[in-house]
Amino acid sequence: MSKDQSYVLKAWEVTVRKTQQAKKRANSVFGTVSVAPQTDNDTTTDENDDETTTNRSSIEEFYHAERVLPNGDYYTGQWYDNFPHGHGKYLWTDGCMYIGEWYNGKTMGSGKFGWPSGATYEGEFKSGYMDGIGTYTGPSGDAYKGQWVMNLKHGHGVKSFANGDAYDGEWRRGLQEGQGKYQWSDGSYYVGEWKNGTICGKGSFVWTNGNRYDGVWDEGFPRGNGTYKWDDGSFYVGHWSKDPEEMNGTYYPSGNEGNLDWDPKDLFNNLSEYSICSGERVPTLPSQKKLSVWNSSKRIEKPRRMSVDGRVSVGVDRAFEKMNMWGNEIGEGGTDMRKELDAELMRLDAEGIQSLKSSPVPMKLPKAGRKQGETISKGHRNYDLMLNLQLGIRHSVGRQAPAASLDLKPSAFDPKDKIWRRFPREGTKYTPPHQSTEFKWKDYCPLVFRSLRKLFKVDPADYMLSICGNDALRELSSPGKSGSFFYLTNDDRYMIKTMKKSETKVLLRMLAAYYNHVRAFENSLVIRFFGLHCVKLNGPTQKKVRFVIMGNLFCSKYSVHRRFDLKGSSLGRTTDKPESEIDSNTILKDLDLNFIFRLQKVWYQEFIRQIDKDCEFLEQERIMDYSLLVGIHFREASVAGELIPSGARTPIGESEEESGPRLSRAEVDQLLSDPSRWASIRLGTNMPARAERTMRKNDCELQLVGEPTGEFYEVVMIFGIIDILQDYDISKKLEHAYKSIQYDPSSISAVDPRQYSRRFRDFIFKVFTDDN
Repeated sequence: MSKDQSYVLKAWEVTVRKTQQAKKRANSVFGTVSVAPQTDNDTTTDENDDETTTNRSSIEEFYHAERVLPNGDYYTGQWYDNFPHGHGKYLWTDGCMYIGEWYNGKTMGSGKFGWPSGATYEGEFKSGYMDGIGTYTGPSGDAYKGQWVMNLKHGHGVKSFANGDAYDGEWRRGLQEGQGKYQWSDGSYYVGEWKNGTICGKGSFVWTNGNRYDGVWDEGFPRGNGTYKWDDGSFYVGHWSKDPEEMNGTYYPSGNEGNLDWDPKDLFNNLSEYSICSGERVPTLPSQKKLSVWNSSKRIEKPRRMSVDGRVSVGVDRAFEKMNMWGNEIGEGGTDMRKELDAELMRLDAEGIQSLKSSPVPMKLPKAGRKQGETISKGHRNYDLMLNLQLGIRHSVGRQAPAASLDLKPSAFDPKDKIWRRFPREGTKYTPPHQSTEFKWKDYCPLVFRSLRKLFKVDPADYMLSICGNDALRELSSPGKSGSFFYLTNDDRYMIKTMKKSETKVLLRMLAAYYNHVRAFENSLVIRFFGLHCVKLNGPTQKKVRFVIMGNLFCSKYSVHRRFDLKGSSLGRTTDKPESEIDSNTILKDLDLNFIFRLQKVWYQEFIRQIDKDCEFLEQERIMDYSLLVGIHFREASVAGELIPSGARTPIGESEEESGPRLSRAEVDQLLSDPSRWASIRLGTNMPARAERTMRKNDCELQLVGEPTGEFYEVVMIFGIIDILQDYDISKKLEHAYKSIQYDPSSISAVDPRQYSRRFRDFIFKVFTDDN
């Protein structure tokens, strides 16, 4: 290949990679050039050349086709560039059928999908998914009309069940969530809040006889304050619970005494008869139906090649094969084409596109780090402190206490609500004998943290076993910037952090708001707190060590290959380690980030909603300097340790082996077909996603988010908001004033909580995006 031909080829690839508009502009440069390949033995006449050109051009035309495919599937409809494109009908051999709009081989637009059982879906499709407004009618009579996202009911919709029940309201991820009305076949109905497909929150239940209950619900039953009213005007007001010990209330008659013998437990027995119908499951999702593979005449002419930056070209070859540049001449007009391409490349460079010389090199799997922390064994400087901590927690969690209710009184959040307990070596009536030094133990707001552990579904026995079992704690090798020390339990489930007095005050001040926030938002990304304690050591110094117990974000069945601490600021936001010392345990920062994370649509919507809620909460509490801690597990790597980019979704005419690994589509379909499995992938925990590699401009060292390269990796993500105990106090205000003189005020971390929240969200919403 000549130098000019190589130049044109590279220029074409850069143009196609930029945008679809750039591709169209490049096509306008080349026109409809089509030159037949020549070989030494080729004696084709001009007439045959004309015929070849005509045949090749006709492949690109938009026309009607009728095809019986190799596996027996049948398609009839509009066709373009070897794909169903336009309006068409596809019939699978198992009896499934789709009639509607297509775009480059995918169901896209309005259409109707039918199953052999008689079930139908009529509405909008996107990339093979039921997505948009549509109506599903099941074979037994179930029907849903409303909004869909990736095969799941998501948004407002109305569902009628085969047994006569009906629901009209909000849906999230295939289940009722938000405001909605459910009416049973006997005429009784509930209006109010829902969560994960069950009645949860504030709402009213009305029976056909005129009786009604208005109040708070949890998992389908009254839980909390509520009022039961009879049709004669009498009513009962009180606190409701399945636990008889938590029940209390007052009956108010209307004048007659007909309901004095009524027992509040009768309400629970009555409600047990009203179950929520689960409805039918979609038998086979449309996105699971694959089109039969048929060969493309263009694809067999030459093998796939590598692009300029070493990545496999996906989709570029098809466009490039419309012309042939492998001969010795470019042909007439080649100089003009060269000039046009020069202008196009100059335009692309002006927009900040990386030059071909700065193409990304293949990425390698980070080297594995050693297990974090030094085991605290006998002789360690903090051995006695660890024993004191374990003795205190065993006492706090293990002692008998009334059942923790999630409805707490304001007095439970009072910072003065604390319990001191002395632990002499010989033991007392309440404490066991021990071999450590004598100490005093303090529990802050014990009822609140017991309720938090219950809210977070932490089993007390497992909690004690993790922290106080036979296995010792591990101390991390170096303290954080704040001077705090961190300890990990042997099973990595919990992290213990020593705290300054100022941080303890902040946590106690915001504890009520924190409790209400994590209770209201089950998927909150803020760090989970399980206990706040203090050890006062005996001796002349009377040293106090305060510490908080938190969940370890990276306790997962997946190994974490990359860790990022993201704030949205740029000053000092790079790791201080040389490249040779960076391993999977290294915490990288904003300017080290070289990915954009693409979440599936439903998860992305939940993500932005929760980030907004969490940031609003932190802003109201005057908290700043928090960060999003992100862990990445790469799913595919070669034996040599090189990361394997994910291929594009398999186009028609190309086998799975040709297109490279693409695991998430099947797994996502499997998850979407069974919403109950979503519990294993909570927001921020073990989330499948795609990471798109980015590169920063050479002349812009402080560019927070690099330019996308189109190189994707299948990953599993873990993330959460940490360091939420720094308020905007006088020290931070002075830091802001001092650094603003030396640096750009927008680049420093110490800023007003409102500005910090806005900057943090702006940055995070650039780093995380919807995977369309």
